Amino acid sequence: MTTTILQNARLIDGTGADPVADAVLVIDDGKITYAGSAAGAPQPEDPAKVVTVDVGGNTICPGFFDCHVHLSLPGTKGSPIMSAMVPPSYRYFELIDRLKTTIGAGVTTVRDLMGVDVGVRDAVAHGLVAGPRLLVADKMFSQTGGHADFHIPSGIDGTGLVGGLIVDTVDDARREVRKLLREGVDVIKVASSGGVTSPSDDPDWLGARTEIVAALVEEADNYGGRKVAAHAIGLAGIQAAVQGGAHSVEHGYALTDELRSEMVDRGQFLVPTLIETLKPDTATPQAVAKSTKWHALAHESIAASVAAGIKVAVGTDAGLVPDHGATLGELGCLVKFGGMTPMQAIVAGTRTSAELCDVADKLGTLEAGKLADVVVVKGDPLADIDSLADHDNILLVLKEGKTASNRGAYAL
Repeated sequence: MTTTILQNARLIDGTGADPVADAVLVIDDGKITYAGSAAGAPQPEDPAKVVTVDVGGNTICPGFFDCHVHLSLPGTKGSPIMSAMVPPSYRYFELIDRLKTTIGAGVTTVRDLMGVDVGVRDAVAHGLVAGPRLLVADKMFSQTGGHADFHIPSGIDGTGLVGGLIVDTVDDARREVRKLLREGVDVIKVASSGGVTSPSDDPDWLGARTEIVAALVEEADNYGGRKVAAHAIGLAGIQAAVQGGAHSVEHGYALTDELRSEMVDRGQFLVPTLIETLKPDTATPQAVAKSTKWHALAHESIAASVAAGIKVAVGTDAGLVPDHGATLGELGCLVKFGGMTPMQAIVAGTRTSAELCDVADKLGTLEAGKLADVVVVKGDPLADIDSLADHDNILLVLKEGKTASNRGAYAL
């Protein structure tokens, strides 16, 4: 077993504590054994088995999370329509670069909320392909004509292609979610409102009703304690998500103060996906028109949600509008639009996101006993949070102590 010591570092440990100026991080067998000041660092028992890395005064952070991605979608690198033009096997090979780009951007854990199945998750976990660890939903539930329904007037039905799953009754929902849970998905995704990208509805429209959301929550909890993430943009959909007991509200642009208070009381999370609101959604002609209205509302809404004390986690909708690897630009959006401090934004992308994903016992902060998901970033992100969005500033990424990206050319 080799010990890796990162030294001459500024430490931001993800807990929200003040940074440590002259810090050391010690890694043994893929886990952190020490994170703190150099003065208090333990002496290695066998110096011959130690790899010491001087990070040059740069900053060490926990591995970041993106709690809302779609690896099956191309972002600005193509059109979702092209997915229908190639065999399914081709689409799996497209994932390789998206996974590599994501982890190279400092994101060591992602929650894919529609589009890839447990096989992709397991291929990464087993080392067959490099990338961040995955938590997958596989499908997204909605009613006929809802956000997951991609049947278009020409008669072509793209619902299955994009990962939609149609349920119109509580019994339908229970049956279909049990099938997904049997396959081993990590999280359930439901659309309780209409959407921007979907061709047949609008974010103002109610999607899956409260009773369907509640049924999915009950089944997911009974089958291994899994959680439900609810796509909810408009008011009616947000209310159904919150009162149906969803673990997280994705987007949440039309939140009211009353619903914010209810989310705080229930301990529910918000994943606002602000970075996707910086550009119009061009997936369909309808989406272009819809995105202008709803993206503006997102910017107006998030500060009130932060001020209300809702637990805010980081997600981007990468693959839909943002490109894969754009995740850390979300932190700057949380500062600019949400009124967070840079430290609060970093905590949102690390500790709070780990809590949302139910992995805070082993990830999200740099503390002894946690897995060594570590990112070395250039300079001080507290002085320039937007610097994290530049991949050239992500100097080193370790996933469980192993090198995933090394732009800083450190001797590991």
